Parts: sequence; C-alpha cells; structure tokens
Amino acid sequence: MGEILIGTCSWTDKALVSSGWYPPGRRDAEGRLRHYAEHFPVVEVDATYYALPSIRNSLLWTERTPPGFRFDVKAFSLLTGDPGFLNEIWHRFSDALRPLRDTGRLGTLLFQFPPWFAPGARSETVLRHTRRRAADWPVAVEFRHPGWWLDDHRARTTALLTELDAAAVAVDMAQGLPGSIPPVTPVTSPDLAVVRFHGRSPAWGRGSKEDRFRHSYAPGELAEWRPRLHALASRVARVHVLFNNCCADAAVRAAASMKRLMATATHPSDATG
Repeated sequence: MGEILIGTCSWTDKALVSSGWYPPGRRDAEGRLRHYAEHFPVVEVDATYYALPSIRNSLLWTERTPPGFRFDVKAFSLLTGDPGFLNEIWHRFSDALRPLRDTGRLGTLLFQFPPWFAPGARSETVLRHTRRRAADWPVAVEFRHPGWWLDDHRARTTALLTELDAAAVAVDMAQGLPGSIPPVTPVTSPDLAVVRFHGRSPAWGRGSKEDRFRHSYAPGELAEWRPRLHALASRVARVHVLFNNCCADAAVRAAASMKRLMATATHPSDATG
C-alpha cells in the first residue's frame, strides 16, 4: 500500500493567514511554514504559477521543514506553451527548484493546463514538448478542459500520460457544470497519483476566486473519496491529496478531517472502491 500524504494548496493564502489558524508568534513567513509542517506532510506551491521562483525561497523552504516533507510545485504558467524561448524560462525555473529536489523535498511539478487546452493533436504535441523540457523531473498534469476525461477520450488520455510518465491529477469539484471535470482516478505513473479538491461551488468557471472555491466539505463528501484513495494507494508509491477550497481556513479544516478519516481502520469495501 502506497503512502497517502494530505495537505492543502498553499500555506500563504491571504484568506488562510487572516482566518486565525496561525497562532500568535507564528504569523511571519518562517513561523507560518513551520506551523503548517507540524500539521501536514505536503503542500502545493501555487505562487510559482504566476511568477518564477527563486533559489533563496527553495533553500528557506528546505530549512523550515522536516525531512520527508514534500512540496508539489505548480509550474510557471508560460511553461504550458511551446515557443522556443520557453527553454530559457524552464532553465531558470528548474534551477530555482534544485535545492528542493536535491534535499528530497520536491514532490512533483504540477502542470495545470487551462480550459481552452482541448484534446487534440496540437495539444498532444505541446504535452510532449513540455515533458521533454522537464525530462528527469517528476511531473503531474491537471486538465481544466473536461474533454480529456470524458468517456470517448479517457483511454487515449490515460495512454498518453502513461507514455510520458506523467501522473494524472484527479479532481473533486461540482458536477453538472459546463466545465466540470469528471471525478475519475486514472493511474498513469507507478510513483505518484495526485488528487486536488477544488470544492463544490456552483460558481466554478465564473465569479471571483472566493465564489469559485467557497466550499466547506461535509464528512460524507470526504468519505466518498476514502475507497478511491485506498484504491490509488494500492497501485502507486505515493498519493498526494491537496485541498484547494481556499476560503478562510476551509482547506486546512478539510485536510485535517481527511487525515482523521484515512487514519481509521480500513473497511473491506475500500479495496474495491
């Protein structure tokens, strides 16, 4: 059975910082990360999607977390394109993250492709270029276009990511919306599976960030995923479970609840999902 690591997408989100979850005396940059790492073994770094990271930050993150802690780092947004100048951006991006990799703190590089990135030959070419650029690095891929995981294309997507040795990212989100990603859990790498919980807001795809991600997971909603997570862990070395319902402290509360749920005795039905 593979290891299941549960955490959140960001420890520096403004809503979380202002929620009061961080205790007095631990609200500076160092204190926040040390406090977070005492509660969870993995976190996603989202800021790297908007700006290139720095070596200094990678070194500080390494110093402020214990051995075994993992950072899943979201790839810089421009790296999901294909122009030749991206090779230079990739070199700067990867060099900044080498301290995490060298100390065993890097979980994976998460490449999140936008809703307009539809399945097709051109997109597959971009994926291949992206994977070649990140050769020898662990990579996970999240699609925001539902077509990749609909029934008529699911097998092709699974085969492609398996060929590229890229972990598929499963998602939990509201269903029945135009942009809803089905809650499938394909395994495309023996090393890692990633599940991101976006909340179940009906405002997905529109409105403010708070509108899109505002959701407090009920116990039953988390329990739906328990057999799926056990099934994933039976097929891969590690499963990263990350909560992205980033309004106030909703994500850390959901992550803590899921940790407790997964720590309880395994029910026989978990083996089959």
